[in-house]
Amino acid sequence: MSHDLLQMHLKAVISCLVIVLYKVHTTKAGQFFSSGHTNNWAVLVCTSRFWFNYRHVANTLSVYRSVKRLGIPDSHIVLMLADDMACNYRNPKPATVFSHKNMELNVYGDDVEVDYRGYEVTVENFLRVLTGRLPPSTPRSKRLLSDDRSNILIYLTGHGGNGFLKFQDSEEISNMELADAFEQMWQKRRYNELLFIIDTCQGASMYERFYSPNLMALASSQVGEDSLSHQPDLGIGVHLMDKYTFYLLEFLEEVHPASQANMNDLFKVCPQSQCVSTPGHRTDLFQRDPGSVLITDFFGSVRKVEITKDTINLTSPVEPPIKRSGSSDIQIESLTYVDQLPVAEIIHQKPKQKDWHPPDGFILGLWTLILLVFFQTYGIKHLKHIF
Repeated sequence: MSHDLLQMHLKAVISCLVIVLYKVHTTKAGQFFSSGHTNNWAVLVCTSRFWFNYRHVANTLSVYRSVKRLGIPDSHIVLMLADDMACNYRNPKPATVFSHKNMELNVYGDDVEVDYRGYEVTVENFLRVLTGRLPPSTPRSKRLLSDDRSNILIYLTGHGGNGFLKFQDSEEISNMELADAFEQMWQKRRYNELLFIIDTCQGASMYERFYSPNLMALASSQVGEDSLSHQPDLGIGVHLMDKYTFYLLEFLEEVHPASQANMNDLFKVCPQSQCVSTPGHRTDLFQRDPGSVLITDFFGSVRKVEITKDTINLTSPVEPPIKRSGSSDIQIESLTYVDQLPVAEIIHQKPKQKDWHPPDGFILGLWTLILLVFFQTYGIKHLKHIF
């Protein structure tokens, strides 16, 4: 009798465990499919020219590096840089753009694909990319080929004010123009969900006029506030990044493709104690709860999986050359796909150790110490022997 009772208890415990595991897996599966998107795109725009705006290029390249590391390929990224800081003659370390004064993380990388550069970065071209109103001769690499199942990340950085963002100090885009462009995208079924991030002065003013559904927006500063720069570098002579994007990059470096971090975690990036300005966000147009929206829904990439019951032979991926009938000399080699984005290498990429860089004020303090020792030893009357 006791043996039968024990078996009944074991069956009850096993049934409870099965139900719990089923609910857990169902919840995770539901969270995975809740966004309803099948592909990811990113439009990353730096609107500033000239060397003193080095930080804006570094901002954009930092986000570019992060989305590539998390799986979005270059074919789904439209990168717009108004200036080429890596090849600027003032750059003491050519072909590099650094995000930190210790020179550890080169955000320019080895395989940057810039789609719009220099004077191609205009308000007109930006709006044409968003709305798809491009000339037929425009190559695929310069097009946003999204659809109604696409999640799109749009990142802007540069100089702005209340209700506008400047493009290369010659023109600007207003918050109403941007809102209308997003509405055109929605009407033309060019996105499923859209995440808008802007790092500029009075950035929150740029999303005040948004009225299209499934839009979530973040800004580095409120109306009336400046978005401040971060980390001046004596060797390069300019600030390396803006505060908001610096802490955004620091946050994204801890995110991996399987991460469960959500948008509420992103909202906490760079509080006022760090940014000095007050970051803002807007979620009233977004249909889902931000707490259920994973960071990788916008910064990562959806992998298409096809389930099949057929047996596939993977031992010989390259087929032998095909011979044409009637000709024994001419052979046509079968076409194969080349390796694309090395995702595994990018995910495990570690910052390389660079040359030691003196901290701020180190050289000035050293000269002050030398002069004090000289005056203490020889006095001011021997000063003429130095100069």
